[in-house]
Amino acid sequence: MSADVRPRFRLLGELLSQWAEQRGDDPALVFGDRTRTWAEFDERVRRLSAALAGAGIGRGDRVAFVDKNHPAGVEVTFAAAGLGAATAIVNWRLSADELVYVLNDSGAQIVFAGAELLPVVASIRDRLPAVREVVVVGGEDDEFEALVAGSQPRTEESEVDEDDGVLVLYTSGTTGFPKGAVLTHRSVLAHGTAVGTAFPLGPGDRNLVAMPLFHVGGSCYAILGFLSGEPTIMTREPDAPSLFGALAAGATHAFLVPAVVAAVVQAGEQAVAAFARIKYLGYGASPMPLPVLRTALTAWPDTKFVQVYGMTELSGAVTTLDPEAHRDAAHPERLASAGTPVPGVELRIAGPDATGEVWIRTGQRMAGYLGKPEATAETVVDGWVRTGDVGHLDEGGFLFLSDRVKDMIITGGENVYSPEVERVVAEFPGVAEVAVIGVPDDRWGEQVKAVVAASPGERVDADELIAYCRERLAHYKCPRTVDVREALPRNATGKILKRTLREPYWQDRSRGI
Repeated sequence: MSADVRPRFRLLGELLSQWAEQRGDDPALVFGDRTRTWAEFDERVRRLSAALAGAGIGRGDRVAFVDKNHPAGVEVTFAAAGLGAATAIVNWRLSADELVYVLNDSGAQIVFAGAELLPVVASIRDRLPAVREVVVVGGEDDEFEALVAGSQPRTEESEVDEDDGVLVLYTSGTTGFPKGAVLTHRSVLAHGTAVGTAFPLGPGDRNLVAMPLFHVGGSCYAILGFLSGEPTIMTREPDAPSLFGALAAGATHAFLVPAVVAAVVQAGEQAVAAFARIKYLGYGASPMPLPVLRTALTAWPDTKFVQVYGMTELSGAVTTLDPEAHRDAAHPERLASAGTPVPGVELRIAGPDATGEVWIRTGQRMAGYLGKPEATAETVVDGWVRTGDVGHLDEGGFLFLSDRVKDMIITGGENVYSPEVERVVAEFPGVAEVAVIGVPDDRWGEQVKAVVAASPGERVDADELIAYCRERLAHYKCPRTVDVREALPRNATGKILKRTLREPYWQDRSRGI
């Protein structure tokens, strides 16, 4: 087990109050042409906390945020956390039916909805019995600013514990429906403190939060910057204009998924030159193709690269491949590894052999899946989190991942569980049986493929099936390709042999994920 690094703060609110007192006039959060100082940030959070308390939100309750990246998402999270309540930050890419499920499962009483996402929220409003109020964020009909301005800053302390939930982030479901991982004050601060050792921020640095807040690479990565007391630059999306704008605003540290890094590398000399300003570039959520990584290392010789590996249930990263390992000529093979554990993380390979499932024990662990004790018990065993990934350690303690135990696909940094897609594909007219698998994709890491068999006398049109899925699932979950076969391979007990289906696509690859 690596050496522990204890957070300086017990609760998220302590973090804001300290910087408001010590660095009140310094910038805390930059979003486009808008800048909040630490004092302004702290006051807005205390005003919003008072408004939430006045609306009946208290310890153990939940609110929800449905929007692309916006400072309001961070302010709501801090404000609710100050009351002992948690914020479910919802994937805005979800279809209407998926959104209904997640909002109802979260038990959110108030939904903060971005103006851009308001139409879909309004269309399902009558299917959300627990929601008492929808607050519009941004746009001409903004209600959020009035809510903040209409309350006096809250000064009284609530009874809040470090094991109270602060975030509910949804993972795709192994049984066909998503699960809400409840992250706590303890877990997100432990993560920020430990992973912050790999991304040290100091005077003059600015942390770029470009990945979506519904992802640990957004919300939990943002905590790294807040812990340092240095400014955070947030972009609404990780698109080219936003990223270049952030660089012009002085961003020095960033976390991006490999697909975004690959797009920058391929965008030409001007883009590559602009990104050379980054001091620390973190990447993760899916494997980085080695040719892309080697090109990036050559293009940015002064940039410190940090690969991270983790999961939502662990508040983010639990291992890092540090900058030195990225440029270690004696061990070039370690570029394909996930690195070594961060401080406070214990890792073991479960099973009788050197290769087995990766288990993690750490203070970064979630409290559990919201309302799903059985699913929690399957994932958390005697304090250890079963990652569902198969790997081994080399002689230096570097983790190499080779396969998955879980029926999961990672595409563009997003987790997709096959049963969730199979549930929809199986309802398409003419489909008798289905298996959804991940196949290699040089840009996204993996792409979703459906392999189906038609019912007797029926035919399945691949394009029609894909369109059907896109009406019912977030687009990143939908099959990109469909194979139609007479029958799917099964074992003696009738179970579909997904490994057999996957083998032809992965046989020339060094890893199966």
